[in-house]
Amino acid sequence: MSSNGQRPTKPNLLAFEDPLHLVSRALRKLHSAWLGWTYPFASFGPGVSVHYTCDIRRPISPYIKIGKRILLERNVRLDVVLAPKSDDPVIIIEDGCTLAQRVTLLGINRIHVAKDVIFGPSVLVVDHNHEFKDINVPIAQQGGTEGGTVRIEEGCWIGFGTAIVASQGELVIGKNSVIGVNSMVTRSIPPYSVVAGNPARVVKQYDVEKKQWVLGSSTATTRTQG
Repeated sequence: MSSNGQRPTKPNLLAFEDPLHLVSRALRKLHSAWLGWTYPFASFGPGVSVHYTCDIRRPISPYIKIGKRILLERNVRLDVVLAPKSDDPVIIIEDGCTLAQRVTLLGINRIHVAKDVIFGPSVLVVDHNHEFKDINVPIAQQGGTEGGTVRIEEGCWIGFGTAIVASQGELVIGKNSVIGVNSMVTRSIPPYSVVAGNPARVVKQYDVEKKQWVLGSSTATTRTQG
């Protein structure tokens, strides 16, 4: 308390912002505009903000579809690592998504991120694996598997350090699910789930019929969380 009995006013921290940060913001805005104007993306919506350290190569941009109000933070990598068999987009990011620092999406078939998904830092999403059939040949020379597809449905939160790997078939992370820190996801996750671990498993899920949180799948008869 001050001498007059009033609480001291907190300083406005925004007023002390480093002027160099304003330069960084200007570079981000310029870089985002440059990508939208000059790269032949499948689509590039309004309100997209791409940090200038992001790795998005012009030759693969036709296979990337970016919606509206997308935020790509430092060192995000979006890459199509093999020549696609068709002209369809391989990486699709729908409206309102946020990809934090060092998020990597590597596709050969299809990685589809639905609306309002949030990625924590250092998340890896791939729809294939390195091939390893011949022990006498270096793995780098064996190419990749045919892989599968990844779909992350609307409203999910993908925690720091998570790896999502589709070796084959369709891997779907259901709507409004949370993937815990450093999880390894190699198979589909039901909607409204909380998963964690390596390999990831469902530790909590909302049962829309019972209208309550339960352990395990929504059809299980396990006790509810206290």
